[in-house]
Amino acid sequence: MKVVVVGAGPAGVRAVEQLVRSGLSPTWLDEAADGGGRIYQRPPAGFRRDARALYGFEATRAAALHATFDALAPRTDWRPGTLAWHIRPQARRLYAMQDGAQQEIGYDALLLCTGAMDRVIPLPGWTRPGAATLGAAQIALKAQGCAIGRRVAFLGTGPLLWLAAYQYARAGVEVAAVLDTTRFAGKLAAAPGLWHAPATLATGLYYTAWLRARRLPVTEGIVPLAIEGDADGVTGLRWRDSAGRDRATQCDAVAMGWGLKPEAQLADLAGLPFDFDALQHNWVPRRDAAGRAPVPGIYLAGDGAGIAGAEVAEIAGARAALALLEDAGQGVDAALVTHLDRALRRQARFRAALDRAFPFPSALAAGLADDTILCRCEAITAGELRAAAAEESALVPAPEVNRAKAYSRVGMGRCQGRVCGPAGAEVLAAALGCTVAEVGRLRGQPPVKPIPITAMERVAG
Repeated sequence: MKVVVVGAGPAGVRAVEQLVRSGLSPTWLDEAADGGGRIYQRPPAGFRRDARALYGFEATRAAALHATFDALAPRTDWRPGTLAWHIRPQARRLYAMQDGAQQEIGYDALLLCTGAMDRVIPLPGWTRPGAATLGAAQIALKAQGCAIGRRVAFLGTGPLLWLAAYQYARAGVEVAAVLDTTRFAGKLAAAPGLWHAPATLATGLYYTAWLRARRLPVTEGIVPLAIEGDADGVTGLRWRDSAGRDRATQCDAVAMGWGLKPEAQLADLAGLPFDFDALQHNWVPRRDAAGRAPVPGIYLAGDGAGIAGAEVAEIAGARAALALLEDAGQGVDAALVTHLDRALRRQARFRAALDRAFPFPSALAAGLADDTILCRCEAITAGELRAAAAEESALVPAPEVNRAKAYSRVGMGRCQGRVCGPAGAEVLAAALGCTVAEVGRLRGQPPVKPIPITAMERVAG
């Protein structure tokens, strides 16, 4: 049986572990040069900071995952630095690019562990040099051994906001402020549900307590107004506190993010239906609790199938691999399946509480000023999308984000709406007076990321 696994983060590593134990040698792809994913991204050779400094309380888990990857890679068809950019599910073919060379890979079963990316709410000045996502700030620290600035403000909401600020402060970078758009009262209301994962809760509380104990500027319930600066970069961040007072923070960089969204473009190209998760405010590919997709031969695990975090990704990766083996007629450890299923149910309760504690601020995205750049690839403003919505409303009876894309070009750039899509959907829904679920989602198109046009010749038509 020919099995292909896309992704070598927590889900991919644990999935491949189960497949190799069963006697298979899957083809294994990842865009990175090494395993670990973004959360446990490995530094380059010769990097001087140790695992404890890089990963904090997750150092033991990261080291274990790296060791497992190192043992597995030689037993697989490991292909690092490889972008999977298209799927033809009827033919069971995956198309990939490695070092500029096109690859066409057949499969009997395909396991997608594609991870997630930052969810961004644009604001005036967010395209200035020095403004970055929380994930990008982490990559700079882990993979390049540098910070995005000397004095960094952290803006957004969710656990990653506090983790990134903690990591930068521990690395010796001056943290100008930690500005959370979620009010403390909302977090407190969701607290009882967080006890479903007490160790994870304790870690998060430690990060916040550590930052506060060092008297770093921490404010909750804020509204961001603008990232200020000039052609040379960021000089400050303007925001409004919960009492309605305008504030300003001097900084030379801003790291921002409002949770994560699945990197689900390959699942889209594989023909999977998607559902709107109202609690996470994300579109997620449909799959069952074990990771089976409705399309035969396709399996999903990790944050690419729905945001749940690294620990859940490891569990889900192993469970999806076992589902794949079960469907292929191979015997699996029934006790292990039961254990994994129970762990996934317990973690789902914790995740629901976490999503209630750090909700996506829809109103903030929907209320973008007309002159705010929404789609940076095509330089389209929120006002231009609203104008397209008005035109769409006059021409057709039902709201739909892909028609607005055709009218406005939002989502037609290099990222294909991966960055502007969530905020754009909020703007469009508010302009049309409907829900985000009703406006739909931007359909995936190959290639999922930019590649040389010559690479598409073999799949033309």
